[in-house]
Amino acid sequence: MNATSDAPSVDAIQALYERWGQDHYDEELSQLDHALQTAALADAAGASDELVVAALLHDIGHLLALDANAAAGTDLDATTDLLHEATGARYLARLYPPAVTAPVALHVRAKRYRCTVEPAYHAGLSAGSTRSLEKQGGVLTADEVAAFEAMPGFADAVALRGWDDGGKLDGLAVPGWDHYREVLQATTARTD
Repeated sequence: MNATSDAPSVDAIQALYERWGQDHYDEELSQLDHALQTAALADAAGASDELVVAALLHDIGHLLALDANAAAGTDLDATTDLLHEATGARYLARLYPPAVTAPVALHVRAKRYRCTVEPAYHAGLSAGSTRSLEKQGGVLTADEVAAFEAMPGFADAVALRGWDDGGKLDGLAVPGWDHYREVLQATTARTD
């Protein structure tokens, strides 16, 4: 059975990263390296345990899509937005509280927001983030900016977005998966 149909657990999440973590998604480094770098940046910034877990798992929706497509014998459609943030947040919500899932759900909108309100940020996006921005809807309208700023979790999503962008350095030495195992378990909304 694949992760998209299994009930989520820390073990199931780890297995998903073991299966698909070495896959590259529109960047120079692997999914796992990006996740670990993003989490290390959150941890170094003194983020809460829940936000460190959100940073680690923010792109799990990409891995879920890879898993589902492999099970179906199909390839990913690189021309459309797969809404990985929504898929990942829904999956994680069966195991983690909103303090983890809300930043995951909002990290793409946070990119669109920062591109709208910070021109220098937009200019500094990685090549992969620049390409995906258009598929994800581009910059926000003034009404969308105001609505995003009023959302619960807005500040955490913007912080996560910064670590997401910073976690794309090939060869950066950061702690491995086992370093996060305890916090992954401790932040669950239920006990496995």
